[in-house]
Amino acid sequence: MIAGFSITSLLLILLAGIGAGFVGYAVGASSLVSYPALLAFGIPPVLANASNTVGVVGTGIGGVMGARKELKGQAVRSITYVVIGAFGGVAGAFLLLKLDPSVFEFAAPVLILLSSLIIAINPRGRMQAKQAAADATAQLKHIEATDATDATDAAKRATTPTAPHRPPEQLVQPMSQDSWWVWLGVAAVAIYSGYFGAGAGTLALAVLDAAKIGPFHKINALKTLIGTGANISASVVFIIQGAVDWPAAIMLCVGCFIGGYIAPSITRKIPANIMRAAAVIAGIILTIDLGLKTY
Repeated sequence: MIAGFSITSLLLILLAGIGAGFVGYAVGASSLVSYPALLAFGIPPVLANASNTVGVVGTGIGGVMGARKELKGQAVRSITYVVIGAFGGVAGAFLLLKLDPSVFEFAAPVLILLSSLIIAINPRGRMQAKQAAADATAQLKHIEATDATDATDAAKRATTPTAPHRPPEQLVQPMSQDSWWVWLGVAAVAIYSGYFGAGAGTLALAVLDAAKIGPFHKINALKTLIGTGANISASVVFIIQGAVDWPAAIMLCVGCFIGGYIAPSITRKIPANIMRAAAVIAGIILTIDLGLKTY
């Protein structure tokens, strides 16, 4: 026995952490796995929530290390999101320790369900599809208007991406083009991450996706940064307050790191639409799970 846990129990928490790390990076719902796992071992809810926050820090660190390809060229945005996450995490952690947890517990299912619906509707993707259709029509008319001699060259030009219409996977919106509400949304997600955390990744995905910041795989990596900053700073508060079950938190953190590290190399091979669908399904499952426990 180690601090009340058997070796088997600690190994099971480690395995739960690996699953939580992978799911957390892939679809932003690590707490769908990790939080219930801690509760299953008899850890009280508030203590489990704080320990879970410490544990899922591993998801962020591992995910960021594994997602270097997705985050390439986004240093300023990455640092900004981590900083916002850190401040929000501190605020959220104090809210958890000082206020009645039922406040956010009642709001969480609604927020997560709303985020899942936003991801499912995918307004940015619909706009891109309409633009692609318009471009294809314009290119076809251009080809038909040329004589037979120039038709081949025109077709080649039509199939070669130009700077304004690069493939979506190459586009990342400059921070200067972000709407004001994006920053409020990111800050709110950071505070929520430190306070309750369940489904925070889904909320972050919804905010970044609605803001048209970039393709799904890249905003998926960016959302990890918000949670990482929030979880690290919130963890510091919980540690200082002595609200952490260390054996469980350490094993969970190690497992989350492993799961988060291997996730990017796997998920980047999966089509964005499938990843989007998985995020929506995970959000709905988490909404139902939290709703049954809360209401």
